[in-house]
Amino acid sequence: MPARDLQLLLDAAQEAGRIAMRFTGPKAETWHKPDGAGPVTEADLAVNDMLETTLRSERPDYGWLSEESSDGPERQSAERVFIIDPIDGTRSFIDGASTWAHSLAIAERGQVTAAVVFLPMLDKIYAAALGSGATLNKKPITATDQKQMVDASVLAARPVMHSDFWRDKAPVFALGYRPSLAYRLALVAQGRFDAMLTLRPTWEWDIAAGDLILREAGAAVSDRMAQPLVFNKPDPRLNGVVAGGVPLHRQICDALAPVSPL
Repeated sequence: MPARDLQLLLDAAQEAGRIAMRFTGPKAETWHKPDGAGPVTEADLAVNDMLETTLRSERPDYGWLSEESSDGPERQSAERVFIIDPIDGTRSFIDGASTWAHSLAIAERGQVTAAVVFLPMLDKIYAAALGSGATLNKKPITATDQKQMVDASVLAARPVMHSDFWRDKAPVFALGYRPSLAYRLALVAQGRFDAMLTLRPTWEWDIAAGDLILREAGAAVSDRMAQPLVFNKPDPRLNGVVAGGVPLHRQICDALAPVSPL
């Protein structure tokens, strides 16, 4: 089933790219969500509508969790659930940048089993099915085996380096950044960076696809407390994310200051 689900996600992601590319970034009609939840464009909604119609018609017994759909308790009773971010990096899309992505995943009993992260402007399709490895444009990818934090290249926003987040002083990383969380995860799976971390509460739809792609690329992924990620929770937020090769992931988690669960 993961292989069949992956093909379904691949086809849907490519159609999502065709729809999104019809819009012109800065010219796309834009709204701001309530409570400071960020912007949404007509492209986000058009992609979401297509994905919900297409995917749910193919798998009517699967639940549905998407950034751009209203959420409800129905998905909790489904054995499998779609976890979707129609456009991850909407601000980049609005700015006319190229580093926004479609993030599509299927989770079964809390674990992601099929995943796609597609960046249409860069022609990059990251994909994975449980037990089958991770690929970029159909070629296998592997995370790095970097073992030392001092030598690591890490994708993170600068505020995570504040000393309050660390047991001792913040480590010295070669720091990089990409607006899309899905793309950050995929770049670590590809081996372009050694690790990534975000310490704020993070929505499942930003992370689900990247979680499987990373694990299938040989990386370790957890929340900031080193706990495994579990998806399709009633409250679809994760307590931050840390990802990287196994030794580096453990070092980062051990260096972070303890916090309370969500």
